[in-house]
Amino acid sequence: MRNVSFTIESWKLKSPFSITGYTFTELRVLLVQISDGGITGRGEATGIYYENESADSILAQAQTAKAALEGGADRQALRELLPRGGARNAIDCALWDLEVKSGAASVWQLTGIEPGRITTVNTLGVDTPERMAAAARSLDTPRIKVKLNHEKNIERLQAIRAARLDAEIIVDVNQGWTFEQLVALAPKFKQLGVAMIEQPLPRGGDTELEGYDSPVTLCGDESCLDTTELEQAARRYQMINIKLDKTGGLTEALDLAERAQALGLELMVGNMLGTSLGMAPAFLIAQKCRYVDLDGPLFLTEDRDHGLSYDRGVVSAPVPALWG
Repeated sequence: MRNVSFTIESWKLKSPFSITGYTFTELRVLLVQISDGGITGRGEATGIYYENESADSILAQAQTAKAALEGGADRQALRELLPRGGARNAIDCALWDLEVKSGAASVWQLTGIEPGRITTVNTLGVDTPERMAAAARSLDTPRIKVKLNHEKNIERLQAIRAARLDAEIIVDVNQGWTFEQLVALAPKFKQLGVAMIEQPLPRGGDTELEGYDSPVTLCGDESCLDTTELEQAARRYQMINIKLDKTGGLTEALDLAERAQALGLELMVGNMLGTSLGMAPAFLIAQKCRYVDLDGPLFLTEDRDHGLSYDRGVVSAPVPALWG
């Protein structure tokens, strides 16, 4: 019989991190460990903050599936046991890790994905134009993701662009604009060399994007949590940001990636902050993506043992001692 354990962990951030409507000062994650025959698989999740998930709430949800998991429930059974979200993500990734460590095939062989280094964006939280420009100047990475809200958008972008003429810049509004703001700002952002705008409008309030011909690629994040929301999102966005906390694990994320590409959508992979254990399963999705946002561990004062290696934005594949 399996042994299943759930633990809430706290990880310190180097400094507060701000986006539209939220400032994060500490990271609390759910760690899932599933052991069988002396082998242990691990998974981690933060939860979907805008769906009111927290480490405590996803722990309570995960505990409802403990008996079934101890009895041998697999990844497919898990999709029936729990809805999308952080609890299912941590468990699903732990089951993948256990499966790989228990057998002869690697996670790459099981998924048919070829491993390769990827280049992640480095993310700038919302701050004054001057501080954001200084932060951009300090980065030695080729791609920068800029968090924005409802004010000082042009001033922030002009300052960042002046500081980093060489960088590829994408922006993330986290639902912070109106449609009128998008229409007014998108052409100016194009002139500033912005390559993509992520989630400009609120989830559930982006109907006006249908039929809108944006001069800058639009990416849906909060507006596409899993495969059930893909068809609607495809009418409004040209790109989808896949996050394992949203999909409820790697199993659903792989399905979402395949279906989105079949519809002609480009892909991005993101994170809700986390240690390298939270980023490692998403590294598989990253192989399919135009943009990768897996810099979560860089916001922490420390990371897990055997964590991912970051070198000027380039990230190497996770080692088996971490996950997979």
